[in-house]
Amino acid sequence: MRQRKAKDLDKRLQECSMYMIEKPSGGSKNYFAGDRPLFLEIGCGKGQFILKKAMEHPDSDFIAIEGQETVILRALEKAAGQENVSNLKFMLTFVHSMDEFFDEGQLSGIYLNFSDPWPKARHAKRRLTHRDRLKDYGWALKKGGFIEFKTDNDYLYDFTLEEIDSAGYEIAEQTRDLHSSEYPSKDITTEYEDKFSGRGKNINYVKIIV
Repeated sequence: MRQRKAKDLDKRLQECSMYMIEKPSGGSKNYFAGDRPLFLEIGCGKGQFILKKAMEHPDSDFIAIEGQETVILRALEKAAGQENVSNLKFMLTFVHSMDEFFDEGQLSGIYLNFSDPWPKARHAKRRLTHRDRLKDYGWALKKGGFIEFKTDNDYLYDFTLEEIDSAGYEIAEQTRDLHSSEYPSKDITTEYEDKFSGRGKNINYVKIIV
């Protein structure tokens, strides 16, 4: 769903510009100084998940990508409201191919949280867990890197499991009820996740190793 444009959007985005990075136009794809583990969230929404990750793991770096201005503004303002979260950057764009943003083997992990299910069959290739997308993510991940996926959509979850098998990846963790499991991935949540798990909706989860 397209969000209504926020009041003073451009001004507020500029005030949070210290957390913004641009899509590279060529040359270096290094977004942080040093060579620390780098993690990516595609579709960060309002930013609760990735901000908590960055704050709890100060020795790693994090990039969050979001395509809607009003949504990413909320994430940016959350980050700006914290003190010196220097290991987190945001990018306002959509992801079509990983080589537009990263080098081969540059990432240690990718998070896909509550992605658009694109329910119509003709839109299957647009789903972020389509086999072609999964293989593309694998190209950008280090050997032994991971992809974590969470969704409240049971159909999308079944589709994703089939696509993981087709892509030839190993499932390391899997459950149809994350918040009743012992997996640590239940400990850091998104705003959307809090809303629907609070209503008793099961949260599907899978982690794969590439």
